Amino acid sequence: MKIKASIVTKSVLLLALAASVAACNQNKTADKPAAAASTPTTTTAHEIVFINQDTLVAKYDYFNDMSKRLEDKAKAAQADVQSRQQAIQRQYAEYQKEAATMPADKRAATEQQLQRKGQEFQQYQQNAGAQVQQDQATEQNKFYEKLAAFTKAYAKEKGYKLVLTFTRASTGMLYGDPSLDVTADVIKRLNDDYAKDKK
Repeated sequence: MKIKASIVTKSVLLLALAASVAACNQNKTADKPAAAASTPTTTTAHEIVFINQDTLVAKYDYFNDMSKRLEDKAKAAQADVQSRQQAIQRQYAEYQKEAATMPADKRAATEQQLQRKGQEFQQYQQNAGAQVQQDQATEQNKFYEKLAAFTKAYAKEKGYKLVLTFTRASTGMLYGDPSLDVTADVIKRLNDDYAKDKK
């Protein structure tokens, strides 16, 4: 699905950024003296956590409702295009049956009319496809902005410095300690917020 592919693309970019940050942090740690590096930290709070994106898109009610809305719009547009196409095909079939008995001027006028309708249909079909794509892009942007705003507030509340996402489709993150996985809490909060918004 294009929606999920777009989200994956954005996640890959976020993961690449996170990998760069992590690499910089490792270099800084390597530059410190051994005594400083071995000093135990006094806090047990995590500064970096992650969200399983596959689970998020499967269980986040807003995302599922959005996907259903987009799917319904695409099906409706496709049905409308097919209906218009069938109407033109019927008109053309009727013309072919009557063409042999039509006067030349009426035949020429009918052919021009059918040609014009065919061109109008092609333009309509292109516009319908473009509208579906625009609707998808709009919904994806709304979803991304909603998720980014939530994650920013969530990280601030919890004291996280970095929130990563990962998906099986990306090899940017192959493993994360389960104690750093905040997916379940994030999904619960997102769904709770969405349920309030729907009322």
